[in-house]
Amino acid sequence: MSEPTSPDTSPQHRAVGLVIVVAALGYFVDIFDLLLFGLVRTSSLSELLTTELAGKSAEERAVILATNGVWLDNILQTTGLLVGGLVWGVLADRRGRLSVLFGSILCYSVANLLNAAVTDVDPKGALGFLHSLGLGSAINQYGVLRFIAGFGLAGELGAGITLVSELVSRERRGLATTFVAAVGILGAVAGYFTTQFVGWRTAFVIGGALGLALLLLRVGVVESGMFLSAERAHVSGRGAFWKLFWPRERLVRWVSTILIAVPIWFVVGTLVKYCDRIMPSLGLMDDQTPSVAKSIMWCYVGLAAGDLMSGLAGQWLRSRKRSIALFHVLTLAAITLYFTVAPRSLDAYYAVITFTGFASGYWAVFATVSAEQFGTNLRATAATMAPNIVRFSAAGTGGLWIWLSRADGGYSAWQAALIVAAIVMPIAMLATLGLRESYGTNLDFHEE
Repeated sequence: MSEPTSPDTSPQHRAVGLVIVVAALGYFVDIFDLLLFGLVRTSSLSELLTTELAGKSAEERAVILATNGVWLDNILQTTGLLVGGLVWGVLADRRGRLSVLFGSILCYSVANLLNAAVTDVDPKGALGFLHSLGLGSAINQYGVLRFIAGFGLAGELGAGITLVSELVSRERRGLATTFVAAVGILGAVAGYFTTQFVGWRTAFVIGGALGLALLLLRVGVVESGMFLSAERAHVSGRGAFWKLFWPRERLVRWVSTILIAVPIWFVVGTLVKYCDRIMPSLGLMDDQTPSVAKSIMWCYVGLAAGDLMSGLAGQWLRSRKRSIALFHVLTLAAITLYFTVAPRSLDAYYAVITFTGFASGYWAVFATVSAEQFGTNLRATAATMAPNIVRFSAAGTGGLWIWLSRADGGYSAWQAALIVAAIVMPIAMLATLGLRESYGTNLDFHEE
């Protein structure tokens, strides 16, 4: 750290309040669009892969749908998140938090609107040239657009949390970011009910339209005074992401920040999204196979409550680290219930998955910590990259689960999931030790 920076003037409370509302609504739409594929995975892929699924047994169909789902969601979309996290994070530290906040919303909104129009193209038609680009089939278009949507989705949370953290007083910072995360998580619940009443293509149109409507709120939103001061002072190293890897102390902080949250996306990306394969392998009867969409909805109801409680716990305990450690213990207990109690009945499963969401609902604290661990010149880069690397971890945990549960002599679906859980949880719990306690710290500094 070096000499502090400080804004010339503090924005009026009303302007700060508007920033918090815009960040919360932006994250709401972010989560709505981020999980939309998971909610419509079965219906959309069943339509787009009709020829490939024809004549296959129920088990073969399930494997094809799960494999394509992991490819499109856990790999392509999360790779877009990873790349976007780097690009948007650097831009936020160099060009400003606001430009990224709204640029990312525009990007993923347009991608989701185009998602609604994917179709197999006639090679002899006006769009026949798409075949030469490998985009003649609807499934390939779907994949490219999930990558682009992921790229756009990568920027909103980090920029929003950074902006809120730098505008709100240190005493109320945790409450403000908790509000943003708790409201945002409810986007999944809204997504679930949307998909219950409209088809998958219409759901993508609604998601894209919500994002574009949000851009209208840009008027009146203020930029971070800390960023403006750093920009005027020509502070060096703004957005220099390689500085996160050196010196060793900063690298430990950076890696620890990421690892603490990996269990959240293992729960969402594997245990919840692929419950229709894991629960039957645990003995839940075929006629009681849980709905993936309903599982996502109940998990995110729990996540919203967990985000609220984990954020408040951080305030009550006056410690972000203790709050994260507490919710790690709860997550471990919830995963245990997932493999033992949930298979007893469908009602037991939904009750457990709601608690699992609550237990892993420390995303608000994680997002706050991501911003608080680093100085103004690297804050947006770190706070934008960290959540998206965590989301990308779903590619690793989901891919490992698929590989372990492969049909040619591997483990069963539940055994593979349990092995991945046994790897993820201890690492996350140990990573908490590498964090710097950031409750109530002054963010008015930059990294050397």
